[in-house]
Amino acid sequence: MNAWLPSDWNGRFLSTGNGGLAGCIGYGDMAYTTSYQFATVGANNGHNGSSGRPFLNSPEVVEDFAYRSIHTGVVVGKQITEQFYASPINHSYYHGCSTGGRQGMKSAQMFPEDFDGILAGAPAFDWNHLLEWSGWLSTVAGFDNTSETFVTLPLWNVVNNEVLRQCDALDGAEDGIIEDPDLCQPKFETLLCGPDATNTSSCLNGAQYDRVVKAFEPLYNASGELIYPRLQPGAHAASAPFFFSGQPFIFSADWYKYVVYNDPSFDPRTLGQDDFTLLDKLDPYGISTWNDNLSPFKSRGGKILTYHGLQDFLITSENSARYYSHLASTMQLPPGSLDEFFRLFRISGMGRCSGGPGAFDIGQLYVDRPEGVSNKNNNILEAIVAWVERDEAPEYVEGIKWNGATANSGEVFRRRHCRYPRRNVYTGSGNGTDEDGWECVL
Repeated sequence: MNAWLPSDWNGRFLSTGNGGLAGCIGYGDMAYTTSYQFATVGANNGHNGSSGRPFLNSPEVVEDFAYRSIHTGVVVGKQITEQFYASPINHSYYHGCSTGGRQGMKSAQMFPEDFDGILAGAPAFDWNHLLEWSGWLSTVAGFDNTSETFVTLPLWNVVNNEVLRQCDALDGAEDGIIEDPDLCQPKFETLLCGPDATNTSSCLNGAQYDRVVKAFEPLYNASGELIYPRLQPGAHAASAPFFFSGQPFIFSADWYKYVVYNDPSFDPRTLGQDDFTLLDKLDPYGISTWNDNLSPFKSRGGKILTYHGLQDFLITSENSARYYSHLASTMQLPPGSLDEFFRLFRISGMGRCSGGPGAFDIGQLYVDRPEGVSNKNNNILEAIVAWVERDEAPEYVEGIKWNGATANSGEVFRRRHCRYPRRNVYTGSGNGTDEDGWECVL
């Protein structure tokens, strides 16, 4: 565990999260949040390295990963902070994405007193089903990457281009971004090779077509109940190296080897419904993180700001919308009431926590922005502080697309990303770069 304590402390405490199988401290997030004068802690989540091997026959490490490392870091970190500054903490926050998003949600569910405000990006909650779905996608693609039935990585680019052709303009702007994948129901018959085709590098044979269609479907159990929603259209080309390469998806494979079966020789290419059922039954230390009642966190005035990229290539953004509905139904809170403490923003054109063709910089990570650019509307770190401390709830999150890797390269465009369940529609003219040409509608 690290604790970084800035000399110009602002009275706020913050815990960072992890990523993947979470054996590394998020130093980038620590550097970012301490630059905002937060006293910041981060930990390796109970083990070193990014593989699942440390979990083998080590339930205490799995427990750390599920919840204990973050909570322990908060308890100890708050003590360190108050002793070091000889002053009480005014407010406490959390910041993490992916596995880090799951950790933030787990804290709200299990330790509602730990944080006043939580930033949970692309949460890997419903963890068990996520890993079942991830392993299943690899089996859909198949492991016979020399076969004529296999869909190659270049063909996945062809598929993705066809999805864009069919769905890009549904939001009113042809800009290479699918603003709302929910509206996109692509038909892949258009990609079938004709009977006289001689060049099959840009079309699908019958077996390839079947695999592509399957890869766009949700996963159900043997009883027909939903296990996990589909991977949203627009992300399949970026997902292909992870799910469709002819190899098992590494995180799912490691979890089954080192947690579910404690057997490094387990072959993840054989994953099926029996394996899924077993993982659901085990749910080690409640790692599913699917608690549907956040009343204790809400009652103490806590706020959760969660976001998800709509081109996320590892965790489908549809699952965050699914949790929003799950929470609203269980707590019997319509959007106007649920939004009093829990808000979801879907970020078009954002990939895995960042990156992508859209206006993905929403202040979720360190970017050397020009002085005076950041504010509560385009920086979610400032937004969560404004919501917790001044009751200024965010109506939208403004994203910025930079011309290159840094802000010094200049802006390309900005876009206001809607508060769910609203979606963006373009009513302006041109290619969609006019920020004022977009409107959030229900």
